[in-house]
Amino acid sequence: MASPKRFDLLVLGGGTGGLVSAQIAAGIGARVALVEQERTGGDCLWTGCVPSKSLLAAAELAHAMRHADKLGLTPHEAPVDLAKVMEHVQAAQATIAPQDSPERLRNAGVEVYEGHGAFVAPGELRVGGETLRFRSAILATGSAPVLPPVDGLEGIEPLTTDSVWGLRELPERLVVVGGGPIGCELGQAFARLGSRVSIVDVADRVLTKEEPEASQVVAESLRADGVELRLGASLSAARREGEEVVLTLEDGEELRADRVLVAAGRKPRTEGFGLELIGVETDDRGAVQTDATMRTANRRVFAVGDVVATLPFTHAAAHHARVATLNALFGLRRSAEKATIPWVTFTDPEVAHVGMTEAQAREEWGDDITLARAGFDELDRAITAGATTGFALLVGDDKRRLVGATIVGRGAGESIAELTAWISQGEKIDVVSNTVHAYPTFAEAAARAADQHLRERFNTPGIRRAVAPVLALARMLPRRA
Repeated sequence: MASPKRFDLLVLGGGTGGLVSAQIAAGIGARVALVEQERTGGDCLWTGCVPSKSLLAAAELAHAMRHADKLGLTPHEAPVDLAKVMEHVQAAQATIAPQDSPERLRNAGVEVYEGHGAFVAPGELRVGGETLRFRSAILATGSAPVLPPVDGLEGIEPLTTDSVWGLRELPERLVVVGGGPIGCELGQAFARLGSRVSIVDVADRVLTKEEPEASQVVAESLRADGVELRLGASLSAARREGEEVVLTLEDGEELRADRVLVAAGRKPRTEGFGLELIGVETDDRGAVQTDATMRTANRRVFAVGDVVATLPFTHAAAHHARVATLNALFGLRRSAEKATIPWVTFTDPEVAHVGMTEAQAREEWGDDITLARAGFDELDRAITAGATTGFALLVGDDKRRLVGATIVGRGAGESIAELTAWISQGEKIDVVSNTVHAYPTFAEAAARAADQHLRERFNTPGIRRAVAPVLALARMLPRRA
């Protein structure tokens, strides 16, 4: 029998976190193995970011054509063939897939094992009848959609973010369970493509992690697109009547639909990998427990991405991987960032956020905080584009240091990067005003907010009294040619 292969780093999972970890390690000369039981690329490529943003692009174009009169053009109601839209989705995936492929990994020096891997002892993993030994390991097994415990829900075979991409006919009536980012994005997309959409959520507003004003703006936009919002409502039962699905709300009201899409949360994938055999601890959700360095209870094993259930974003998984890989290989103690990881909900308008909300800042510093706000209705770029819905909100601490920001509107996801950088550097709100922004751009919204803050800060009777004698003296001095 051949001796087990030995690796400096073993990566379990071929999603974003696993890919970044393997490529970094191989790039600096480590011997790396990556084990993936399905397809490399993970949820982001196959069921998350890439397909959803491709669908949103088609829905946005259909919406723009329908409302072309806003910009002086003749509106047009384009017939929607969902099968062709899904061909566009698959084409985007096919274009990106080679970047995440096993072939590319192997060319980079990573040994790729395609099959289910499970730990059998500390320092050992079994895959396809072969034993791999490792010095350190990174868990990057991701997460999977979950169904809420509603009587009969599983029996109606609801769509999830895993299965919705198999649709080829547009549902006439679609109920989306969940008013978070995924539910709002997909609900709006299907509404714009022609479905009659209802979003049901037990919370009293959509996007509960965002500023209340951001939630309100998105809710108004969803309603304008014909989406019915059933907020503060929970499901008690589901059943099928012929070709129709019937959902019963807690108050006894019934919703009838052709299809149901559940977007009510995800669960870390931690079962069946033998984590208990290597001393890796999970919480009651199944999430792997780590410290700030992404190290688990087993000092040789780290975890990154959705499996730790902290920030369920592709870019967060990549950040975790950059930190964990070097810590695992070289025994470093670098900590992963939490406070300055931005996120974007790609509704129309977009919602981008980083750092603290106003409520979180008040909890920390009371009323001694700084708020700066500007509306898109006064932003020249937004006016010219006919996209005046939105605002920029900057949140400062008791020393006016920027600690949070929310942008709602066109281009919000692009504009949040600058504010993320300023927060990371501990800068004050003033620096946003002092930074020169190209005109006219959507990124000016944050600068306008900072400008307004400075005007209010300095436009006080006390400052005018202090400045008055200086100006009077300046007027008396002779002017140089």
